[in-house]
Amino acid sequence: MILQNRTVTAFEGSRRIASGPLAMVALRATEVVARGETGPVLIFDDLTGEQVDADLRGLPESAAEVPAQPMPDDSAEVRGRGRPKLGVVAREVTLLPRHWEWLGEQRGGASAVLRKLVEQARKDSVAADTIRRGREALYRFITTIAGNEPGYEDAIRALFRGDASGFAGRIASWPPDVREHAQRLASGAFGEL
Repeated sequence: MILQNRTVTAFEGSRRIASGPLAMVALRATEVVARGETGPVLIFDDLTGEQVDADLRGLPESAAEVPAQPMPDDSAEVRGRGRPKLGVVAREVTLLPRHWEWLGEQRGGASAVLRKLVEQARKDSVAADTIRRGREALYRFITTIAGNEPGYEDAIRALFRGDASGFAGRIASWPPDVREHAQRLASGAFGEL
């Protein structure tokens, strides 16, 4: 997972210790680990809620010295079906015979019709997809860091019911930094709170 241009947040136990670019947050986390403070140090991707595996051993003295993550090498061009220069990738699609028959009758052929249908479906589902991704990110974060907090199960139920006020009520007694970060992630799960 490439985290360039994305922010992360680190927690030592239930205390937020840093938020920002991975290099800066990793440096701060290294300082906390070096001081031997209690509690595990966990780093979360702010967009996906996933825990980020960062090797904190032997990091440089300053964040400016932390090397940027390498970008994927696009120079090795793989030749295959489709139109690679246009970014077209051939993959298998399984449809019923009646679907193939209908696609064959359409102007422009099956591929053109499928592309139009996919584009329309993408446009129609933008809001729902954004909320779904927000809920998944929030779920990942609170499951990892707050799974033992009081009201956790009820908070999860409220999250997937789309009950923003119920969710906020269930996390009210959680540690302040965990609660605040969960509320920040909740803006993507419920829309703006």
